[in-house]
Amino acid sequence: MTPEEKHLWYDFLKELPVTVNRQKNIGNYIVDFFISCKRIVIEIDGVQHKMNEHKRSDDQRDNELRNLGITILRYTNEDIHKNFNSVCEDILKHLELNNIN
Repeated sequence: MTPEEKHLWYDFLKELPVTVNRQKNIGNYIVDFFISCKRIVIEIDGVQHKMNEHKRSDDQRDNELRNLGITILRYTNEDIHKNFNSVCEDILKHLELNNIN
């Protein structure tokens, strides 16, 4: 895991009252985090994901995962560094777990 993935995992995701899988295989892909009970994938993207080649690959992957009924939440490394609480709140909103402290 990248430092940003570790931060999100150790400082937030592992404490959630749902099972969160790290580096989960789904079809031909390995996703950063998967919450199966809500069918949500969480991806943490580095700067390379802004490049056209990676963007196209990410779009194709996201479309294939959406076709499986999976919601993809994407955050950047910068989001993790500068807006960590907002990232956590957004994840809680998607999990419908807004009342967890």
